[in-house]
Amino acid sequence: MSEFSVERDGVVLRGGDEGEGTPVVLLHGLTATRRYVVMGSKTLERGGHRVVTYDARGHGRSSPAPVGGEAGYGYATLAQDLRAVLDAAGIERAVLVGASMGAHTLLRFALDAPERVAGAVVVTPAYDPVSQESPARMAYWDALADGLRDGGIEGFVAANHVERMPAAWQDTIRTVLRQRLSQHDDLVAVEAALRAVPRSRPFETLHDLAALEGIPAVVVASRDEADPGHPLEIGEAYAAAIPGARLLVEEPGRSPIAWQGGQLSRAIAELAELTRS
Repeated sequence: MSEFSVERDGVVLRGGDEGEGTPVVLLHGLTATRRYVVMGSKTLERGGHRVVTYDARGHGRSSPAPVGGEAGYGYATLAQDLRAVLDAAGIERAVLVGASMGAHTLLRFALDAPERVAGAVVVTPAYDPVSQESPARMAYWDALADGLRDGGIEGFVAANHVERMPAAWQDTIRTVLRQRLSQHDDLVAVEAALRAVPRSRPFETLHDLAALEGIPAVVVASRDEADPGHPLEIGEAYAAAIPGARLLVEEPGRSPIAWQGGQLSRAIAELAELTRS
């Protein structure tokens, strides 16, 4: 893998570029890093794809934003970071794959620059334009940020109240949370992102997604019992709103597809193949 750095407006974005063929760019979720999109799977690289990954600002090895709030971590800013990475890599059009925050980022970018999006894989979207600014939702994200600020990684894990989730998933979720948070250079920056990103709107209404007509798309959703932070009905709504999008969901009782790097990679490869025809 070739490691790279891209500087934009005082922020250094660090990532990796591996493989040859159809460009696929992976965008991770809030509090995650670039390793948490296809979970380390090399299926795409081995299948003839060029895979570009990077840590979002304030995450992983990338540097924090010079300012907080939406100006520092909002979706308009994150979409411009994506543009900078594409430009630096010499990629005119790519299949974009984003999980949660990454999904909303790629949709904002696709609405701004559809000509640069060969295909879109929208993984576990969570943004609901209707409930976006509800006091309960804001209180939830602020509690996570407070937990991280006051108690570090263990404070963040405690603030997630994993004990309220189905017992079969609790140990796995705690382990993943600890692993994810341990990958960051600057937990203060992650806290800032936790406060800002949930307050940002990648688009105003789901009707806006009708503008993505002509872009091949897959929406990967998950069932509420395993992943309550990314409700199934939100994924279903996105799939209905994006013209021609295919909805992909795990079977009841199974681990979410978003947690299975090989299976998710195969779905990405299938969409990438469509963009070649």
